[in-house]
Amino acid sequence: MQCLVTGGGGFLGRYIVEQLLSRGDQVRILARGNYPELAKAGVEILKGDVRDPLQVIHACKQIEAVFHVAAVPGIWGSWDHYYSINTTGTLNIINACQKHAVPRLIYTSSPSVIFAGHPHVSADVTLPYPQKYLCHYPHTKALAEQAVIKANSPHLSTCSLRPHLIWGPRDQHLIPRLIARARSGRLKRVGDGSNIVSMAYVENVAQAHLQAADLLTPASPVAGQAYFINELQPVNLWQWVNEILALANLPPVKSHISTNIAYTVGSLMETFYSLCNLKTEPLMTRFVALQLSQSHAYSTKKATQDFNYNPQINYQEAMSRLKSWLDNTTLPTP
Repeated sequence: MQCLVTGGGGFLGRYIVEQLLSRGDQVRILARGNYPELAKAGVEILKGDVRDPLQVIHACKQIEAVFHVAAVPGIWGSWDHYYSINTTGTLNIINACQKHAVPRLIYTSSPSVIFAGHPHVSADVTLPYPQKYLCHYPHTKALAEQAVIKANSPHLSTCSLRPHLIWGPRDQHLIPRLIARARSGRLKRVGDGSNIVSMAYVENVAQAHLQAADLLTPASPVAGQAYFINELQPVNLWQWVNEILALANLPPVKSHISTNIAYTVGSLMETFYSLCNLKTEPLMTRFVALQLSQSHAYSTKKATQDFNYNPQINYQEAMSRLKSWLDNTTLPTP
């Protein structure tokens, strides 16, 4: 295929690019950075921004499948910033696909689009979108996902994948932040430590994108659908955190704080940061308090049924690959 990967130089995007290349697809990326190593591997690099409709239209020319991965993550920032990239950027992608008659659009979403503040255990895609969100990231991603699903048609087949807590080698956010907070003594367990979560190893997530794309046609069950993507079995969140810390030769988390106190502190910090117009991210927010203390586990049954999703890299191998990367990498400062 002739493929476009937005955010193709990022964490997940780059794994998608590499897997496409390994099977012989032609790959173009739209990204804001320079990636000479990808160019050397045969990737066409277009430097641009999904917020620019003309750049997006140019990027989608003569493309057969768009993997729209680019997004701004995080829990703090202005509505305009999140909306312009996550929502308007996606609308630009949809418009460009329609203009150039691109037949397939695979959107990278998040389970947070259906998070209403309550625990999820074996949750499936029948969960509705909530009426209210605790931060701008899930809200703007939800608006984008709904637009992608609505755009599904006989001329443009679309689907949305919702990987939960993507992790693995080359991570620039989750793992570095976790380790940095542990080293500084600021990492505390929130809640009683019994909560389970679904994890998504990055190479398995990339694999899911390719599998969905391969079966994405107007007549397939994939068209117009959303899917949770993660490992088949959830893990205890805080046991997993301690395993990660052990890989970095750090002690397990010992300090803890109750969910109610963390939620209250998060609410107060959000108010203070808003009143003072602070741009840095608060150490705690309501969203973070609930994410760290509640169970968030999702069923991949629909993905298995519709496009045969079955993670190829098991947990032990994934942790081994992460360990090797940590041993040979200077982690970025979050």
